[in-house]
Amino acid sequence: MHDTDTAKTVQLAGKTVSRIGYGGMRLTDHPFWGPPADREHSIRLARRVVDVGVDHIDTADSYGLGASEDILREALHPYPDHLLIATKIGQVQPRPREWVPVGHPALLRHQCEMSLRRLGVDRIDLLYLHRVDPEVPFADQVGTMKDLRDEGKIAHFGLSEVSPDQIDQARAIIDVAAVQNIYNLTTRHWDHVVEYCTREGIPFVPWFPVMNGDLAQPGGIAAEVAAEIGATTTQVALAWLLARSEMICPIPGTSSIAHLEENAAAAELRLTDQQIASLTEAGSSTT
Repeated sequence: MHDTDTAKTVQLAGKTVSRIGYGGMRLTDHPFWGPPADREHSIRLARRVVDVGVDHIDTADSYGLGASEDILREALHPYPDHLLIATKIGQVQPRPREWVPVGHPALLRHQCEMSLRRLGVDRIDLLYLHRVDPEVPFADQVGTMKDLRDEGKIAHFGLSEVSPDQIDQARAIIDVAAVQNIYNLTTRHWDHVVEYCTREGIPFVPWFPVMNGDLAQPGGIAAEVAAEIGATTTQVALAWLLARSEMICPIPGTSSIAHLEENAAAAELRLTDQQIASLTEAGSSTT
């Protein structure tokens, strides 16, 4: 039995970044509908993200109605050259806890312009279509993103919550730099997309990368592995993702600086083949 070696970096949107990034939704307060109550804490948190070596930050125009992007600009602008900031358009939050995909080309353009302004950049490193709008032809949504890239407003394009067939359709129009679907140890219905991205060399960015439920409880396999290697169950969940595929780069989000540091440290963990197999089997049984 040996420790499974995992790469610490990945090529994402033209940059070499650490495989564990940061999800910027938690820079605002739940239900993420407006600015945070403690803006100064969010600014300190964003700065600490970079301090601990995280160089891939993921946000969206709809997080806090733009507040997450505003905070990143205030905390980090001018951005270090090595820092990759990805954001997403194509989904709105008309009221708390209600998320609606809207892919009309005119709105996508408007959202891109607003993200450029809030982030304080002339070109967005990586811009995702946050959700596919079933009421708008998919080719029109992707075509608008291609136009934005051709106009120099975005450098790279990504997709979120999509199937392999949708990725193929998009790739016929524009290069797909990353795919962002929900995925973790116990939420595995996108396994086939992970396999697709691994085969095609496309970074897979799982959102909600940390599982919850019985596996993380005392006596659960994640807790057992955590005790064996002197880690937390959250770190075990992230280490499993890193071992699952070399193209996976999770973006755990948190409003806690201590948890941010804990998440970043998971990149140093090494699981054995047996631990990976046991976690995989247990996670599959809960899906």
